[in-house]
Amino acid sequence: MDKMESLDAAAVALVRAGDRDAFRPIVERYSEMLFRVAYRITDNEADAEEIVQETFLRAYRKLDSFDGRSSVSTWLFRIATNCSLDVLDRRKLQPQLLATARPEGENAPEERVPSEQPNPERMAYSTEMQTNIHEALHSLSSVERTAFVLRHVEGCSIEEIAKALNVRSGAARHSIFRGVEKMRKFLAPTMRPAR
Repeated sequence: MDKMESLDAAAVALVRAGDRDAFRPIVERYSEMLFRVAYRITDNEADAEEIVQETFLRAYRKLDSFDGRSSVSTWLFRIATNCSLDVLDRRKLQPQLLATARPEGENAPEERVPSEQPNPERMAYSTEMQTNIHEALHSLSSVERTAFVLRHVEGCSIEEIAKALNVRSGAARHSIFRGVEKMRKFLAPTMRPAR
């Protein structure tokens, strides 16, 4: 058990013993990571924030049923993934135009990082690539997109992804593979040759 898992296990034990404030470090440790996952899956900042809140609410309420066979982070990923997929399912049932709340040209919230300004050509190419990647991600099924994001954005293991999606490891691997293949096909025409 690594240090983070030990801290999480201690926090869970304290909460179960009645110390409600002991859940706060878990929230602080995983909020940003869960937001990134939810945002990448739903592509909506408000939905992602709601999913993070719902994830922690469900986790807190169900803490007594957490058996410790997986890490707290894996358990939270699974809850967040299920909440994200629920949001996508609700969207299918209630089709509506989803206008993004960010102004034209502004990066997604998890990508706002101060840096030196690249040259205009590189900025234009970068913006074009972000748009293409965004479109490519949306060409994936919700399960493929979730598996892809968990693996290639969050760096989760196959086992963690399988638990989050509630499938076998082979099915998780297959979803990742299909996602990567679809992304490659979608992005291939937009790639410029290396100089």
